[in-house]
Amino acid sequence: MWRAGYRLLLWLALPWILARLWWRGRAEPGCRRDIGERFGFYREPAARPVIWLHAVSVGEIRAAEPLLRALQSRNPEFEILLTQMTATGREAAQQLFGDSVRIAWLAYDYPSAVGRFLRHFRPRLGILMETEIWFNLVDKARRCRVPLMLANARMSEKSARGYALVAPLVHRALGCMGAIAAQTEGDAERLRLLGARSVEVTGNLKFDAEPALGSEALAAQFRGWFGGRRVLLAASTREGEEELLLDALERNALGDAVLLIVPRHPQRFDAVAHLLSARGLKYTRRSANLPLERGCDFVLGDSMGEMAAYYRACDVAFIGGSLLAYGGQNLIEACAAGVPVLVGPHTYNFAQAADSAIAAGAARRVGDAEDLIRQARALLQDAALRERMGRSGVAFCAAHRGASKRTLAICERLLARRMINSSRADG
Repeated sequence: MWRAGYRLLLWLALPWILARLWWRGRAEPGCRRDIGERFGFYREPAARPVIWLHAVSVGEIRAAEPLLRALQSRNPEFEILLTQMTATGREAAQQLFGDSVRIAWLAYDYPSAVGRFLRHFRPRLGILMETEIWFNLVDKARRCRVPLMLANARMSEKSARGYALVAPLVHRALGCMGAIAAQTEGDAERLRLLGARSVEVTGNLKFDAEPALGSEALAAQFRGWFGGRRVLLAASTREGEEELLLDALERNALGDAVLLIVPRHPQRFDAVAHLLSARGLKYTRRSANLPLERGCDFVLGDSMGEMAAYYRACDVAFIGGSLLAYGGQNLIEACAAGVPVLVGPHTYNFAQAADSAIAAGAARRVGDAEDLIRQARALLQDAALRERMGRSGVAFCAAHRGASKRTLAICERLLARRMINSSRADG
């Protein structure tokens, strides 16, 4: 009954899914590319055996990078298939991996579509990043004898409550997983309560990520543009947070410091530019490739794939999505760059990483936008404190590395089991 209801909802939602896809294509033309793939219609078959990794968008793709590189190095006889669901994710995949992997959309979770996807690529192993639990996909993979694992798995208390509303579907899907590599013991326990069986705590892959190639040179270029002025970076901000920051700045100035705003989603770049213009604030855009003019206190980071350089060019980093109840974004990259970090009250998506960074002295929590500006100003005026927090961030990240090695071991175990089962079936 639950599966039938889920399938009915999917078919009823189809007109809305298509309309939303086309609407998003106005701002992100990549959404309209290769639409047939979203329904399981692919062109060239794989020339070699396939290891398939699904990372829905930018954050998951960056997290998957150390694992994917390790899979490529240890399994050169396999073709790596990397699937996404968002245009920004596809662009990030192309920037990071180029032609070294095969990039495609993952089919929507209609039984016929995911069936065509699995028959076309016939993956020997499927790796789903973080919380990508698609009920029909998991069921079809089981029927096709494709082992699946959930890698870098996280399950916040809020997400667990949501999944509990469809507990029979979730219990079946998690129970079909060949392995689950959880980020933390808390994530593992919540996954077990939802029906997961083969759960291991492997840590967070994001601690193993290396800075993007050329990020230090680009950071030096940014610092030259800032002309020696100190910089507060508002990274991965979400809708509504920029207004809160600008309101707080009207009451508590940063002095001579620059506020660099990098919205989480590129389709909001123009909206944030309009917000700055409407307030009469002088700003420049990263895409202009120009140094700051006199009297300009704001920079809009309207670029993709340059966050590592932004972190290395700033003096203090605020991690967006945490002032309002979005759950926060990843603060690990900022800590690894040796920059003091500020987070808001809402970090439930990365609860343990945020709490651990605060306990390590690498980050501080603020109560609201005005508290953020006050604490940022204090940090910008205290070079010694910034240095201590930066060193703590680097040490914090170094102490938590190793997740990619542990996750790779699980992947290789599943691949070996798959080969043994195939040999028995052939025999």
